[in-house]
This record gives sequence, C-alpha cells and structure tokens, in this order.
Amino acid sequence: MSQATPNKPSQHLSQLIAEFPRRHLLIAIAACCLLFITLMVMPSQEAEALRTSQSITLPIASKPIIEEPAVAATPQAPWKELVVQKGDNLSLLFQRAQLTGRDVYEITSSSKKAKQLTQIYPGQKVAFQIDADGKLLALKHQHDLLKSTLYQRAEDGFTVTDLEREPEIRQRHVTATISSSLYTAASKAGLQQNLIMEMANVFGGVIDFVYDIREGDSFSILFQEHFIDGKKVGSGPILAAEFINQDQSYKAYRYEYGNGDIGYYNEQGISMRKAFLRAPLDFTRISSSFNPNRLHPVFKTKRPHRGIDYAAPKGTPVYATGDGRVVEAGYNKANGNYVVIKHGESYTTKYLHFTKRAVKRGQKVKQQQIIGWVGSTGYATGPHLHYEFLVNGVHRNPRTVLRKLPKAVSIAAADKDEFLKQIGSLQMQLAAFQNHHKYAANTSATNNAL
Repeated sequence: MSQATPNKPSQHLSQLIAEFPRRHLLIAIAACCLLFITLMVMPSQEAEALRTSQSITLPIASKPIIEEPAVAATPQAPWKELVVQKGDNLSLLFQRAQLTGRDVYEITSSSKKAKQLTQIYPGQKVAFQIDADGKLLALKHQHDLLKSTLYQRAEDGFTVTDLEREPEIRQRHVTATISSSLYTAASKAGLQQNLIMEMANVFGGVIDFVYDIREGDSFSILFQEHFIDGKKVGSGPILAAEFINQDQSYKAYRYEYGNGDIGYYNEQGISMRKAFLRAPLDFTRISSSFNPNRLHPVFKTKRPHRGIDYAAPKGTPVYATGDGRVVEAGYNKANGNYVVIKHGESYTTKYLHFTKRAVKRGQKVKQQQIIGWVGSTGYATGPHLHYEFLVNGVHRNPRTVLRKLPKAVSIAAADKDEFLKQIGSLQMQLAAFQNHHKYAANTSATNNAL
C-alpha cells in the first residue's frame, strides 16, 4: 500500500521557510502583521466616500421668510401743561385738563406725600399725561425751575418721585466803588439783594456797615451764579471777597470743612466771624448814639442813653449779634416788644421797640439769626431799634466795647494745610479778576482822554 504524495507547493514553501535566516524571518512576519492591521483600520474608498459625504455640513434649508406688517410702537401719550393762575386750586386745574373730581381724589389719596399737590401757587406749572381714553397716566408738578414732583400711575395708586435739576454753575466777579451807600453801589453793579446781605454778613464782624462806610470805599467779590437752560436762576455763595474800608483792606475766603461746615477766613486763617457783630441790622443810620447825658426825645428831660438807636424802616430784620440764650422776651410800656440775650457769663445784649418778636424766652440763638423786626412800640417817636451792650451788668458803648472783646478764633492747625490748598486758587482768581478790571478801567480812561 503506497503512501500519499505530499503537496508540492506546500512542501516547497516549507523548505523555503526552513532555509530562510531566522532574523529575516522575524522581520517579514512583523511586516505582514503591520500590513494586516493597516488594511483593517483603513476603510475602503467607497466607505470613506460615504463617511465623508455624511460628515459635510450642508446648508440648512431655512423656513420661508414671511414679512409681517411692521407694528408701530404705541405712541407716548402727550403732556398738557397748565400754568397756575391766581385763584386756582387743584380741582380747577383738573377741570381745565378735562379730568374729574374722582381723578383729583384718586391721586391725592394715593399717599401722604401726594397731599402736597393741594399746595400750589400762582406761576407754578402742572402738566398732565392723559391717554386716548381720558385716563390720567401721570402728573408733574413743577415747583420752580429746579424742583419738580412726578406722579405716575401704578397698580395700586400713584408713585411719587422728587426731581431736581442740577444748574450750570458759572463764576462771576463784580467790583464797585461806593459813592452814596453800599446798597446803591452793589445794586448798580448788578448784585441781587440776597448777595448784598451775604457780603454784609461776611464782613459784619470787622466792619460796621451803618457807621464805618465812607465815600470812596470799594469792594470786589467772586461768587457763583446758577443757570438752567441758559437762564439765570439764582446766585450761589461768595467764594472770595475784598472790602476796602477807609483805606484798610479786609479779605475773606470761603472754606468748606470735611463735614460740610462753611466758614470765611482771611489769608492768615483768622475767622471773619467775631464774637459779636458790629451792628445788629443792615444798612441803616444811627439816629442816637451812646450818650450818658442825652436829652430824652419824648420826655424832654436829661436822661442817659445807654445804647444806640438805629433808625430803619418798619419791618427791617434785626439779628442777634452773638450766640446766646434768650433770657427775656416780652412787652412793657417803655420798651415795647423787646428781647434780652445772655452770651455766656459776662455779656448781655438788649433789643427794644420791635414791631414783632421772632424768638421766645429760653430759646438758643445763633449769631445773625433774626430775633425780631424794627418797629416803634413803647416810648418811641418813630420806627427804630434801641440796642444795648452790657459787660458784667455794666452798660458799655456797643461801638467801642467790641475792640476789647476776645479775638476771633483761627483755623485749627489740623485744617491749615487743606485751608491753604482750598483758598490758593481763590486768591489767584480774585487777583486775576481785579487786575483785569484795573486794566479795563485804565484802558477806558485812556481812550476817553484821547
């Protein structure tokens, strides 16, 4: 029985393998494995083409754009503004705006603050915002050019918002020479009355504007003015000022402390505010001076006049000349309406013949606080203020005793650096304005001479 003949190709391959060097054989096996793995991982061209076609981002078919008709925004209801006339009240204004008494009640009863709407004055403006159905949406009450109150309808009534416009602040410089009176010179220079009074208050501790003013005296002030929409609405504080009285110069600069307090000091930091004012009222004349041997104008007998009489129109305000407490405030046959103020332990001031008092007994008062108004009550031949000054119970001449009183305080050492920093720019501005004014005056005089 014969054996099967082996397959020749297989036998030939085995022989080749057996004869192939071992190292080359291992390399060939590794190459074959690598080729197999590569073929398993790489997809066919068709598969690759299919995969690539699925991964491409195609533009998304957008929905057809349907142009809807433009919806106009609901127009804001217009405002209707009314000016309060003499004799007007809130009901009349609402009637003119075609609103009802129910609308008046609805807005004024919406909050406690809304009740201030009942206080309207001629010249003020009230604006109404009313929708097409006649419903009140909002109301604006303009108190003045700076302050307004806005009432806006809400779910449960009206909200109330206070509005205040910030004015544009400009600086202005004014200088003038006195020929008749301070008030006349300042008015001709364009200063408002409140600013004139403020200037008198600034220098009231060093100048007696009743007795000390002379023809040829001059002043120069730098101050603020406030504007709204290009219209002047008021004057701000004095920033710096110089007053030349009888050839003596007094300068004052405004200084604001960190806590908001304001003071006026000279360039050395000495306060312009003295312990007592030189006079208890502004821009009057002395009708009777301190005189121990004066003939009394009513009784025509020789009686000492232990104070100074300032003739002034009835109703002229009278100021406390220093801080203190009112120890007497009443009326009697001789003095009429009078006030007595105690200033510490040593000093007392008396003010007689008021038409009306503004303070009560026991009340604390500040320097320059109004305590009454000039009148002619009691033994008086005409409207005037009788003013007395006592030191330890003894009458002294109010005009001369002030020289013996304690000096004004100086700015604290801790504030000195900040003070000098603040007034430095004011000094330069005041000097620049003054030099410009002198140059303009000299130029004008030269042109007139030519």
